[in-house]
Amino acid sequence: MTVALTPLEISADFDSGNITVLDASDPRQVRLAMRPDTRSPHFQWFHFKVGGLTPGQRHSFSLDNAGESSYNKAWSGYRAVASYDHINWFRVDTDFIDGKLQFSLEPTQPQAWFAYFEPYSRERHDTLIARAMTTAGMELLAVGKSIEGRDIQLLRKGDGADGKLKIWLIAQQHPGEHMSEWFMEGVIERLEQTQDAEMQQLLAVADLYLIPNMNPDGAFHGHLRTNAMGKDLNRAWQDSSAELSPEVFFAQAQMTKYGVDLFLDIHGDEEIPYVFTAGCEGNPGFTPRIDQLEQTFRSHLGGLTREFQSVHGYTRDLPGQANMTLACNSVGQTFDCLSLTLEMPFKDNDDLPDAQTGWSGKRSRELASYVLSTVAHMTGTLR
Repeated sequence: MTVALTPLEISADFDSGNITVLDASDPRQVRLAMRPDTRSPHFQWFHFKVGGLTPGQRHSFSLDNAGESSYNKAWSGYRAVASYDHINWFRVDTDFIDGKLQFSLEPTQPQAWFAYFEPYSRERHDTLIARAMTTAGMELLAVGKSIEGRDIQLLRKGDGADGKLKIWLIAQQHPGEHMSEWFMEGVIERLEQTQDAEMQQLLAVADLYLIPNMNPDGAFHGHLRTNAMGKDLNRAWQDSSAELSPEVFFAQAQMTKYGVDLFLDIHGDEEIPYVFTAGCEGNPGFTPRIDQLEQTFRSHLGGLTREFQSVHGYTRDLPGQANMTLACNSVGQTFDCLSLTLEMPFKDNDDLPDAQTGWSGKRSRELASYVLSTVAHMTGTLR
């Protein structure tokens, strides 16, 4: 006997939501499409809620334009995430066939959320900023404004005393890379541990400067790569402006004011199922000193956690051939400092696969603690 299913209620009208319904007439097989970024052809992020699911009945969803997405090769080996409460996320069966991303769920509850990766909400961001200034003892040093007027907070842990190292971490230049703000939550979580001897030693010689979310407009609108003006912020570090990329313009002004001795730009990579870093080997100012610092960072972090590795990653730039519009290269060149892009996967970490969650917000937070330990280890050699 065929069971008559109720119509599904599909919504993406919320923070970081992104989906367009093409055909939901059959609740067993729904056809959808991802919306491109505002003023940009980029798209890959999706996040939507489904109500009216029938527990015990498999419901399937097809993102019909996945083959046209910005990184369509990334769908191979990828599995979508789902949640019944928007808090606990798990991976679901997913296939990429004939240019369509297809995933399904046999639900246990009548509503669920689906997303490209575990989303980090603006509400949680606001709570994180409050935690940073209370339990982590951080200072709200400056506040920039996005294109649409959202706050871009610069936090500092430390007193700004003369002679102290300036350690900078920024995240979510690319708004769809939500794992990067989960990472920043992990940084702040560790700074809340007032009896952490290693952090006490770090903070005795260094101040930490954090921008947890560089692109709040893009994150809110469910973008993959760009801000509200269609600008890829990680391609704006040579021509930033208050009109098109005020987010980068603000960060650069603050770096110029306070200085930079180490810079980490936190990202997520769509294709590569590993955690890795990209450095400044193609910069015109790349020196043996910076080369050694990069090697030390990678070696030490890899010795602390199997989540990090140095085998898989981006092709190294030839000498003098770096893309100087990238934050990592621009900051490294400007301040003659160790400057790295840290990438985490949208998929899973193939070195330590987790069939239930894949790479996740929790693993992003945990990685941050190891990175801070590596930074602490290196303070004596940065200058």
